[in-house]
Amino acid sequence: MSDDYLMMTATESLAKAQATIRGFIAARDDRNSLVTQIVIEIGAEILENVIPPGHDLNSVDLARRYRTSRTPIREALMLLEKEGLVDIPPRRRPRVMVMDISVIREIYRTRAAILEFVAVDVAQNATEEELEQLSRVVDDMEQAFRHSDSLAYIWANIAFHDLNMTVSKNLTAKRIVESLLLRTFHLRRKSLARPGRMEISLKEHKRLVEAYHNRDANLASALIRSNHFNALRNIESAVEENSATARFASR
Repeated sequence: MSDDYLMMTATESLAKAQATIRGFIAARDDRNSLVTQIVIEIGAEILENVIPPGHDLNSVDLARRYRTSRTPIREALMLLEKEGLVDIPPRRRPRVMVMDISVIREIYRTRAAILEFVAVDVAQNATEEELEQLSRVVDDMEQAFRHSDSLAYIWANIAFHDLNMTVSKNLTAKRIVESLLLRTFHLRRKSLARPGRMEISLKEHKRLVEAYHNRDANLASALIRSNHFNALRNIESAVEENSATARFASR
């Protein structure tokens, strides 16, 4: 591997988050450019934890930031609510979504079930060229891991699963999984931040690609299921630790 590796900066990661949200908005909504800009920028700041879960989103402050009325702000926040990034309770100020652990479990179980079908499709139908493309993305993940670059690893991980969905040619599964992408982004970061998790994740992805090359659909589906449930266990541990810390701090 090359020694001239450059660590991904927080600014570069934020730009990738903006590009991801821009792709979603362009595909799903056709609104004026200011609303789109607000959605992209605020949404990316939520994904990157610049604006943390539970943080209030004051429409007056945001209107001042964007030098506009509160109407485009409200429209933008409603779009972000549809994507699962913002919570707008009745008669209360909007805030960044705080996901309940039961909802997190539902999402990960759903993703795991769908991606098992996807893994079977890839193992049975992908061309050798497509599998080589997946292998190259795993190489990117390994390079990020070897340089302890968690930001680059997360984005390479997202690129792998996006390509995995494309290679499967299962458009129904792709639409469903993509609808959950923004909701699970910060959860992936939380899981991969756990000690040793990045290394385990890399090994799981290497084994998955090997199973694809061997056309072993049963092993591929089992591996992708295991990957998701390992990630879920890491998230559950992180949530439990955060809850314990909060209880201790409130004493």
